Amino acid sequence: MKRRKPSRRELIKGSAALGFSLFASPLRAATPEPVAITPQLIDAAKREGKIVLYSAMDLPVGEKLGKAFEAQYPGVEIQIERSGSERLFQRIGQEFSSNIHAADVISTADASHVLSWKRNGWLVPFVPEDVAKYFPGQYRDADGQFVTSRIWLSSLAYNTHLVKSAEAPTSFADLLDPKWAGKMVKGHPAYSGTIMTATFQIVRDLGWDYLEKLSKQRVMQVQSSTDPPKKLALGECAIMADGNDYNVVMLKEAGQPVEPLYPSEGTPTISGPTAIFASAPHPNAARLLQAWLHTRETQQFFTDFTAQYSAHPQVTPKAGRRKLSDIKLMKEDAAGVEKMADEIKTRYARLFRV
Repeated sequence: MKRRKPSRRELIKGSAALGFSLFASPLRAATPEPVAITPQLIDAAKREGKIVLYSAMDLPVGEKLGKAFEAQYPGVEIQIERSGSERLFQRIGQEFSSNIHAADVISTADASHVLSWKRNGWLVPFVPEDVAKYFPGQYRDADGQFVTSRIWLSSLAYNTHLVKSAEAPTSFADLLDPKWAGKMVKGHPAYSGTIMTATFQIVRDLGWDYLEKLSKQRVMQVQSSTDPPKKLALGECAIMADGNDYNVVMLKEAGQPVEPLYPSEGTPTISGPTAIFASAPHPNAARLLQAWLHTRETQQFFTDFTAQYSAHPQVTPKAGRRKLSDIKLMKEDAAGVEKMADEIKTRYARLFRV
């Protein structure tokens, strides 16, 4: 008999039963003092020699970032465990329930996850100096337990060899045209945090009725938000119904026949927070990575090579790329995603039969 995966609610209840409080304290803790990268922190990280990062980033992206960190701080090795955010959420819940604490740092594509982990008391407060100085309040936790490391969009897109520009859809509503039946690809909210967040925003703004109609369009279903852009570039489908826009932008810049589309109803917006676990086996290396990741230099480097966006106000988009301010965006709501996550997974699976 196939074992059923526990829901988010069950994982949270299980954690509480093991002695983890759903609320770390009835009183709000004081925000910790900002921490700079000092020789002492670097030496302490080197003595630990390693850091384990659980990440929802595209593996090539995570690896490039990891190599840059290792080059700047030789002697500290990064081990990256990459998976979709929803799978990572399940894994972390199961590991903590079994008293396994392997991860130092988590970078998720579903901002609702950090709300749950914070309530469980699983995160440690840590505020990098640049975060305290520059990051707007909406992109960092008031108690210092997580910070938005990257921002991106779940856009539409099309293959320019298969679809003429004048005929390309310009809205979510356009995807319901019978001419696109059997020609679209999209990710799955039970695997991908990007798709979970995007699905929530679409359901909130357009209703379940929209997804019900879309499900009748014989849409190719893949897992990660990184998969639809690849299928699009290979010509396996003509239209991307969701996925991440940054892979489309990078593929286009590499000469692939793809073009991102930002729907008239608004484009789902995703923030990817990073946090340090209180049980981190390598706490100093974790703090060094968190501080380094949010410096202006690293954020600019990351933005340049991934085509994502930064909450650091001193970071600028690479020439030729669109600014967030030029795109109509759907509003983020991590708490809303958390409340609807199980419903989204259940109803989506029933509609799309996946």
